[in-house]
Amino acid sequence: MREAAVSRCFSQPARPGRVSLQPAAPTTGRTSCRTGGGTVSALYRFGSSLFLAGFRALRVDLRVTGHEHIPATGPVVLASNHISYLDFAFVMLAPPAPRREVRFLARNDFFRNPVTGFLLRQLGQIPVDVHGDALQAAAAAQSVLEDGEVVGLHPEGTISPSFVPRRGKSGVVRLADSVGAPIVPVALWGSQRLLTKGRPARPTRGAVVVVRYGEAFRPTARTTMLRTQEVMERIGAELERAQTSYPQRPGPPPEDWWQPAHLGGSAPTPEEAEAAIRAQNEARRRAREAKGAAGAADARRTAGGAA
Repeated sequence: MREAAVSRCFSQPARPGRVSLQPAAPTTGRTSCRTGGGTVSALYRFGSSLFLAGFRALRVDLRVTGHEHIPATGPVVLASNHISYLDFAFVMLAPPAPRREVRFLARNDFFRNPVTGFLLRQLGQIPVDVHGDALQAAAAAQSVLEDGEVVGLHPEGTISPSFVPRRGKSGVVRLADSVGAPIVPVALWGSQRLLTKGRPARPTRGAVVVVRYGEAFRPTARTTMLRTQEVMERIGAELERAQTSYPQRPGPPPEDWWQPAHLGGSAPTPEEAEAAIRAQNEARRRAREAKGAAGAADARRTAGGAA
């Protein structure tokens, strides 16, 4: 009976290694569905169905490996590479039923958009201020883990324009260490062809998206920096396997923009990508300072007028 119930929450894969993107059957009178890790809420299922509908419309061929490495119960951190704005949705929705709810740390910028903000709130995602104080988001993520749930994040902090993993930030191991949660390294490949930084919003139809979940582990290196490096090495190993087995090949330049330079594509090199990120961060810093200065000037003028 329990298996029949969870199958109504999310549809089962059509073939081994591939995930069906067909909508789940309706659950009349039900507000939630039980999974191996707890309860999948109606709002979470609703938000998931919207993403899956979009993937179906784009004829995404979603292929998943290693989803059995996600523990069925208890706190877990899913740590993945970051090559697309849609990565979090694939990490969350790639496993076949029964899925566990995943709370991803997402830039608070996305929550300000009426459409993406609505979807992220339905999915219960966690906003993080990447340009300010991230402590509130870290506390929220720790609370989720303390409740025995799943948190997802991208240790790189931002999309890698080179499609090669950047240096990871230590928050991933600090968060896992805070509650003794295992880390599942996750690699995505192909999602950059749908929607990524610095490219027109023209998703490739029929693109294969590969999601690989590695074995859950607890880093054992002595320092936080080395434990973070251990996480990134495991993500990199899964990514290499995903790239090697990827069934679609890019065309000649400029159609090979989504292939990393070290694999013969025309994507920026990691060095070029880092230079671009530094320039972008500097431009954002100056814009924030200019906005702050303008606000202070307005306040002074207002105060002077009142006097």
